[in-house]
Amino acid sequence: MAFQPIVDLALERVHAYEALVRGPDNESAQSVLSKVSEANRYAFDQKCRVAAIEGAVAAGILETDARLSINFLPNAVYSPLACIQLTLATARANDFPTDRLIFEFTENERMPDPRHVAEIVQAYRKMGFATALDDFGAGFAGLSLLAAIQPDIIKLDRQLICGIDASAAKRTIVGNVVRMSGELGVTVIGEGVETPGELAVLRHLGVRYVQGYLLARPAFAAIVPVSFPVAIAPEDPSPELSISVPGIG
Repeated sequence: MAFQPIVDLALERVHAYEALVRGPDNESAQSVLSKVSEANRYAFDQKCRVAAIEGAVAAGILETDARLSINFLPNAVYSPLACIQLTLATARANDFPTDRLIFEFTENERMPDPRHVAEIVQAYRKMGFATALDDFGAGFAGLSLLAAIQPDIIKLDRQLICGIDASAAKRTIVGNVVRMSGELGVTVIGEGVETPGELAVLRHLGVRYVQGYLLARPAFAAIVPVSFPVAIAPEDPSPELSISVPGIG
């Protein structure tokens, strides 16, 4: 696993580390995911959860108060209660508090049964876990999926973030998503932040949590702190961005 920080801009600290699958010699995620099939999907999902917790603890996450975001495959979860048992056992064995776990899911293809995913989200919420919908605004991860599943967190797709400081359309879309999410009680994370201009606009639009190369790249088998103050432009970088959007906590 590699670990990339998700940063809380309001408190200027790492809010969570996302565990990103890698090969044993830091091979890319795609090189690993390309080997996942229907036959091994469940075993792969379980092994990733174990590797994420064990790797984060070995890297020193317990010396911080950061949470751990673990990606999972919804179609590998046949029963939320049954499939979470190895995760819970691994957390206990490594003294990792389960209330610091976030479960993150994404689907590049339409989910065959969104109701099943909604059941997973509801079950995890009852167990005290937060859930995040990744790549929001890309592919099928849109408004209808948000309405059906209602996760705790949405992660804005990097294509919405890329060049947002030069795109009025993207600023309008993201601003309205932030406003809507606030009304729904959903936290927004902006991912793929690579320039100070992009970061400045997200702050101005009320996005509190961000992730991207500007702040920190994924670190293989390690967690890295984020040094503040980072290269953040003024909160109101230009007159064009005078949009009033309530912030979220």
